[in-house]
Amino acid sequence: MGAKLGSSGALGGRRRDDDLVEAHEINVTPFIDVMLVLLIIFMVVAPLATVDLGVDLPASTAEPQPRPDKPVFVTVKPDLSVAVGEDVIARDALTMTLDGATHGNRDERIFLRADKAVSYGDLMEVMNLLRNAGYLKIALVGLDGRS
Repeated sequence: MGAKLGSSGALGGRRRDDDLVEAHEINVTPFIDVMLVLLIIFMVVAPLATVDLGVDLPASTAEPQPRPDKPVFVTVKPDLSVAVGEDVIARDALTMTLDGATHGNRDERIFLRADKAVSYGDLMEVMNLLRNAGYLKIALVGLDGRS
């Protein structure tokens, strides 16, 4: 809150009772500074909040497609275990877990990624599990191999 000195009145611009008149204006400069600092913090922290499992992905030269806000990742690890997001699950619980992750929307795209050590047959088994569960929109995830 600020104070405004009055310039009218007797005794050289002072009021008789020596009170300062309050200014009824909000000083928004500190508020803007705080908001800019918070914006910078969120811009730095947001990319660090992604799902990240240690998987050695093969490279791809295809043009990348835009990524949705909250993608659903199904990961096949080198030991052939399956994970939805960061949670390792049993293969027979895949349908129930995906229904929970997609809120029952079977038209949502599922991002399937697998380690280089996973054979093509094992990857196809997981794709068949996804197809049998009703998830037909499957995107394969790989590293960008364009030079």
